[in-house]
Amino acid sequence: MAKVAKDIVETRPKEIIDACRKLYKTMAFQKITLKDISEETSLSRPSIYNYFQTKEEIFLAILENEYIAWNRSLRKILEDNEELDADAFAEKIADSMRSRELLLKIQCMNLYEIEEHSREERLVGFKCHYKEARDLVESCLAKFFPVLSENTREDFIYEFFPFMYGIYPYVHPTGKQREAMKKANLKPARISVYEMTRRCVRTLLLAMIAETAPSPEEEPGS
Repeated sequence: MAKVAKDIVETRPKEIIDACRKLYKTMAFQKITLKDISEETSLSRPSIYNYFQTKEEIFLAILENEYIAWNRSLRKILEDNEELDADAFAEKIADSMRSRELLLKIQCMNLYEIEEHSREERLVGFKCHYKEARDLVESCLAKFFPVLSENTREDFIYEFFPFMYGIYPYVHPTGKQREAMKKANLKPARISVYEMTRRCVRTLLLAMIAETAPSPEEEPGS
């Protein structure tokens, strides 16, 4: 009996997280409550507090799981390839983002509020996985593009990761936003997460590689 009870306790955080994921598909972040989440689970609202103190901590756990999954994809790119050019690398990074729309959505729309209302120890755990993603991208750059200096690789990180915050709203404007753009005579973009990511990574890489090329006066024999 003790073993069964222990197994139940260990699966409850996942049950809570999965319920929140389900609600977020049809409800706005601001409208979801702990009561809503409890009604999607076998737990009472007070019982949820044994695992998460706020709704934001549940969303932080979702985002952390999204980064864990993305990190697996990034590690596979690093370990399964010996050489990649800018086009191939951009395609692989873009492909790794195809199934990470939830990561992009939460990160661009609710991250500040989520972090502000989560306990520090929870936030530190998430930041460790976020840092791992940055480190994996930097390791890929070091392996596949040795011409890039450490400073240049850092520049790539500081340009690409902020760029990620704008992908979801650009690809998925709301109905209200589409109507406003129509009235303002703004043509909405018809582009996917994959294509937007691919173009960004390729453009950044090619520009940075070009900057490393010696100028004519620096070339041997000039």
